[in-house]
This record gives sequence, C-alpha cells and structure tokens, in this order.
Amino acid sequence: MNSYTLAPRELPLDDAWDVIVVGGGPAGCAAAAAAAREGARTLLLEATGCLGGMGTAGLVPYWMTWGDGKKPVIRGLAERVYTACLNGMPHASKQEHSGPIDAELLKRIYDDLVTEAGARVLFNTQLAAVDAQNGQVDVIIAANKAGMTAYRAKTYVDCTGDADLAAWAGAPFVQGDPATGELMPVTHCFVLTNVDDYAYTYGRRLWPDVITAIVNSGKYPEIASRHSCNDPVGPGTIGFNAGHQWDVDNTRPETASAALIQGRKIAKAYRDALAEYLPAAFANAFLVNTASLLGIREGRRIIGDYCLTTEDYFARRSFNDEICRNHYPIDIHTAKHEVAADKQGQFSVMDRYEHFRPGESHGIPYRCLCPRGLRNVLVAGRSVSCERPVQAAIRIMPVCLGMGEAAGLAAALAARETTDVHSVDTAHLRLRLREEGAYLPEAMPALEG
Repeated sequence: MNSYTLAPRELPLDDAWDVIVVGGGPAGCAAAAAAAREGARTLLLEATGCLGGMGTAGLVPYWMTWGDGKKPVIRGLAERVYTACLNGMPHASKQEHSGPIDAELLKRIYDDLVTEAGARVLFNTQLAAVDAQNGQVDVIIAANKAGMTAYRAKTYVDCTGDADLAAWAGAPFVQGDPATGELMPVTHCFVLTNVDDYAYTYGRRLWPDVITAIVNSGKYPEIASRHSCNDPVGPGTIGFNAGHQWDVDNTRPETASAALIQGRKIAKAYRDALAEYLPAAFANAFLVNTASLLGIREGRRIIGDYCLTTEDYFARRSFNDEICRNHYPIDIHTAKHEVAADKQGQFSVMDRYEHFRPGESHGIPYRCLCPRGLRNVLVAGRSVSCERPVQAAIRIMPVCLGMGEAAGLAAALAARETTDVHSVDTAHLRLRLREEGAYLPEAMPALEG
C-alpha cells in the first residue's frame, strides 16, 4: 500500500479528564462506571450509537454463566447489570446464574449505569490514532461528526475488544493460534419474531437433529456448521447466536465487512430453513433484525505483566492480585478443518477440555490487565494477557464486566497517585472491589504468590 503524509495541523484538545475509557461494551461500561464512582473525571468513547457491545448492538441473546454452579462468583457492577436485565424480563424463563437478554432493555441499563455514576459518554466516536512516547500515552485522537479531536487523560482503559489503543501505542501483543495464526470463526447474530412459543419450546428437544439435517441437506449452503445457539428474548421472539464464518480478522476491516454481508444472508437462510424443517414453530417467522456488530470471538491479546496460562486454569489457581473469578469452560469454536466432522455430529467443541465441577473457579490477576511497556494504559475484556485456550473461557460478557470494573477502579487510583498502572496497590484495589460487592476470597487452593 502506498503511504501519505498528513500536513501539520492543529486539533482541538480536550484535556479535562482523569480517565478515558475507549469502547463501550460490557468491560468499558463497567470501567467507566467504576472510575467515575471513585471520583475520577471519566469520559467513555463508543464507536456505535449504544452501550453494551455484543449484548446490545451485537444481539447476543443469552448471558453465559455468572456462577460456579453453587453461587454467583461475578458480582459487583456485573451482578447489578444482570439482575436489572432479568428483573425487566418477566415474560422470559430464567435459570440460576444465567438467562436471556432483551437488547433494548440492556441498552437502557448500561446508559443508567454509566451516567448515574457520573461518567460522560460520547457515541459515534471512533478511536483514530494514539500519540505515545517513551511508554506513556500523551493523547488519543478520536473522530466523529465534529471532526478530529485530541483527548488527554492521566490514565486510559482500552476496552476496544482488540486492544487497539494499546497496540497502536506500541504495546506487544499476540493473535490467534500460536502455531497457525487461525482465529475462531465469527457469528452474525439475528432475531426472528412471530415464532410460535409453544411449538418452539416443544421443538427444542428436536433441535440437534433438525440442525444436522439442515446442514447436511445442501439446500442452505450458507449454513456451514451446526452452531445454532438460540433463546427466547421476548414473546414470540427468538434471538440467534448462530452460524459460523472463518478467515475473518476484525483488525482487517475488509474481512469483517465481507462477513457482515454474508451474515445477513446466513440469517435469511436460517429463517427459511427453520420454516421448512420445524414449521410448527417457524412457518410464519419473520427476520426482524440482524446485528449491527459482528460477533468477534478473538482478536489481539496483549502481552502483560502476567500471562494467564492453561495450567493456571486447570489448577483452579488463585492469585494474590486477582480481581475477579471465572467458572465458564474453555469454548473454542469449530475450526475450519473441523467442519466436515462437525456436519456429521462427530464431536462437540464443548468436549475439548474438562469442565469445572460445581463450586470451582479460577482467578484472573490484575497483572493480566497491564500491558508491558505502557505506564498509563490498562486493558480489559477479551484482549487481556492470557494463553489462547484461557481467552476462550474468559471472553464472555459476565467476566468482561468483572474485569472492566477492576480496570476502571485501578485507573482511577492510578490517576489519583502516580499514573503508573503497574504500581497500583492491589491490596487496596481488592479491598475496594470487595467493598463494592466483588467475590474475591481471601484464601483459595493453589494460591500463587
């Protein structure tokens, strides 16, 4: 690609902030709320027109587990969001420590969470550049309808999902399978309405056979795998996290753009296939919406002060600086070379690794949020420092909320003191998180020093 040098120019500078959070998904919402709650002047920049990321603009229809099978282990702000969402859905069935998502309700919950804490939100505002020298981010450049603006804060929290801010500032990172570079497939979620609720509930016991028949029929080539998670999100309304596309890298916009186009075709194929193969429920179904965000499961992972390993995961390890816990299993979706076996139902991706037993969980240390080489940046969400299998377990929205709350609180503490996120007093951080309701046991098995 050819290069072009921008002419020198002056940009308006907004330097009124202690903490700037980039990205308004679950991690970013929790980070902004936690930082503002701590008294930090906090700005949240979000590229879309709503907060919530994959649970709202991405139309993911279901919360993954908040608990360990015995008790909730992801609490604090995360539990507040989850409880508000379920309490606002009287028409939907609920399961312990999990449940469906009403995307419109969740948008309002996140709006209230962030603004009531005192943070300011700028929607439709995209991170465009980062100016960093000697391991310190000076300003970030954002673009919106006002043009290009420089923003300066004492500390920054990168919740972009792909560690854009950290990577552009020079932080080291890895991406994909360490041997091949392959990334997990993406999914474009969608919603079907006018579904017969009774027939749908009864038909769910037939679901594996129905989806296998659709995939192998050859009539709907857009449906290339048996991945078809779905859940009622309203009366006669079913949300689908269904379909796979491979060779999509969210840091290469041309691949993500093509996937959005193909995703809309996949959604239509699902509607038509289900109307044919499960007509009692879907004969009159209407494809009402496809997500405005593509369902990206994996992107950049920073190299931090500590890399959470697969060994740590299976040891159910705890850490002296842990800031949240996780029970969810390692969930690496179907690789491209596994498609043929998947079509025949010869394996389940959820059987790749052992699952935790009830009551078991592992910790996530604060050091995983701290990018090497950057003093005033924290990362929260799916791009924290960990091995690939662990990323496949901690990328879910409840865990991202937990990591985000810790990152926002730590960013506020750093902004108040040295601005060096690596020197935050983690004992005090953990104390404040506990005071706000976090589940952080004092002593657990396999404690790491």
